[in-house]
Order: sequence, then structure tokens, then C-alpha cells
Amino acid sequence: QVQLVESGGGLVQPGGSLRLSCAASGSEFSRYVMGWYRQAPEKQRELVAAIYVGGKTDYADSVKGRFTIFRDSAKNTVYLQMNSLKPEDTGVYSCNAVTPSLRASWGQGTQVTVSS
Repeated sequence: QVQLVESGGGLVQPGGSLRLSCAASGSEFSRYVMGWYRQAPEKQRELVAAIYVGGKTDYADSVKGRFTIFRDSAKNTVYLQMNSLKPEDTGVYSCNAVTPSLRASWGQGTQVTVSS
């Protein structure tokens, strides 16, 4: 199973920026599909952004133009750059990895709070 460790969450004012990191174990990182999910209080978990083998990316409509997902295969790390943050971006952000054999793993999550 892939081990995932997230970091970079915190408290930020509306309009601010944060960068989340997710470090993954394993020797096949470049072949994993990586995603960032978030869960706001009393809401279901939703996919925020995903990056596929080859570099294609997908974003939730609510974050398009503000968030960017990218990966550094030399560091086995996927990032989520979040700009122009809004209070509705508040939630627990979790990293997800899906291996070529379709096994999924989750990180422990990191809290992002957008508030003045």
C-alpha cells in the first residue's frame, strides 16, 4: 500500500494562498493517478483536482483558475497550489493515490481554514 503524508495546511485570510504537499512512498510514483479531495463540515467529500499519468489534469468547477495540481516525480510529491482562497474552500484536504493495479490509498488529511 502506498503511504501518503500531507503537509501545508493552515489558516489563511480570504484572497490568500497556500500550497499543500503530499509525499508518496513507492517506486512507481510517476504511474500513480494522484488526487486532492476536500471535505467541508457537514458536506460530502469532493474531488478538487487530479493529475493523471502523462500530466493531464482535472479540476472541480469551483476551483478552476485558482488551484493548480502538479507533481515532482524526482521527489515523489504532488502539490496543490491554492490561490485566491475563499471561505468556502475551508475543509480537510486529503491526498489520494491510485496505482496501476487500481489500489487506492489515502493520506491523513490536512486542515485548511479560510477566514478573516
